[in-house]
Order: sequence, then structure tokens, then C-alpha cells
Amino acid sequence: MTCANCLESLGYYVDGELPADEAAQIEEHLKTCADCAQAHRRLADTSTRVKAALMRYEAPDVLKARIRATLSDPARQVAAERPRVSLFRLISWPSTIAAAAVIAVMGGAVTLAISDKVNSTGSVEEEVLTSHIRSLMPGHLTDVASNDQHNVKPWFNGRVNMSPDVPRLDSLGFPLIGGRIDYIDGRTVPVIVYTRRQHVINVYAWPATATNRPPVTVSSHGYNLIRSARDGEELWIVSDLNRNELDQFSKLYAGPNH
Repeated sequence: MTCANCLESLGYYVDGELPADEAAQIEEHLKTCADCAQAHRRLADTSTRVKAALMRYEAPDVLKARIRATLSDPARQVAAERPRVSLFRLISWPSTIAAAAVIAVMGGAVTLAISDKVNSTGSVEEEVLTSHIRSLMPGHLTDVASNDQHNVKPWFNGRVNMSPDVPRLDSLGFPLIGGRIDYIDGRTVPVIVYTRRQHVINVYAWPATATNRPPVTVSSHGYNLIRSARDGEELWIVSDLNRNELDQFSKLYAGPNH
């Protein structure tokens, strides 16, 4: 084990990603090489501090299902395989601490940039999509969990300024699972939540200036959004469900002319 080989694999060693025999070789080398041992201590300390600052979330069931499906598909597994590339091939050790800091700062900058983009445009479409994605996080999907519209619809009384329609569509393949209140375009709005297999469907509703508006479907970041208006009520239906089935749901929820 040379110093060059040790430094090249040190990141994988710290993360516990090396085979046992290769990890044993590095351990022996670190016992006899002061420079590599010092590099190991610095990298381990940086890794510990970065991990301590991370926010961790429980993956939603929908995401877990997609990961399992991908892992069970041999073709996707082959496509996902990539050769390992160590940072030590790209930068010298004295720069690793700075590189870690840059990565951390870049992560925060990207998050702020996305947030600023949504806030600066004020786009209702972006707000609705952001709300939908946020709802997929654990504990955010429903404020009232029920498959009975007689429980969900009355729950909104006194909480929002309109009473949303809550049709029961279980027999048609779109079971109701509950509702919640969200904040869109400067107002609190009711959201009715349905599912289709493992796909979540959020229906947003609020008073509209237009009496009726034919549905318009747009796609963004892998999600489909259907916007329409009926009887002075604006509707936004959002899901990662395929476009044909979401259109079917829209017609069942709002009626064939919407």
C-alpha cells in the first residue's frame, strides 16, 4: 500500500465503502505513515462535522416504492453503475477541507436560489407544485385523515372561506384519504387528497374571478398539473400520475366539461 493508493481510497475508507481486505491494508498503512494518518484524521473530522449539520428526513412511502422498483430492474441497475471517482484524483489533500466547505456552501446556495426563484416569480403554478412536493414529506400530507367525505368536508368549516367539494371516488379507483389546509397565492386554501395506486393526488380549490375555464394541463419536474375553473371556483389538480389517468380523475372530480 503506497501513500498515493491510500489517499486515493481514503474517502471510501472513511465512509466504510471498501472491501474488508482493502480496508485492512489501509489500516496497516495508517499505523506506519504519519502523513496519511494525519490526512485520515482531518477527513474523518470533516465528515463528522458535515454529517452532524445535515437535516435528515424519513423517506415517504411513495419514494421507497420507486427505489425498490428501480433496484429490482436489472436494466436500471446496469445503467446506474458508475466507476468510483475519488476527490483525491481531482484535488490535493491541502484543498480537501476547503472543498468540503465549498460543497456545503454550494448546497446552501442552491437551496436559496431555488427558494428565491419561487418567491421572486410569485407564480401560482410554482407555489402549487412546491406545496405538492412538500406534502409528500412524512406528516405533511393530511391534517384530517379519513376516507369518508362526511368527515373531511365538515372539517374545513371555519378554517377556510369556502366549502370544497369532496366526492367519493373509491369505486372508480381514486380513494379519498383526507384533506389539509395550505397557503397558496397569499391565502389559506383547502386541499383534498386522493390516491391512485402509490401516487398522491392533491386537489387545491379557492374562489376564482372567472366563472368557468376549460382545463389546461402543464408538466413540470415530472409532475402534471391541471388547472380549471367552474362555478367561480378555481381548481388545481397535481400529481406524478401519468397524464391520461390524471385527466380521467379531473373529469370524475370536476365533471366531464372541466
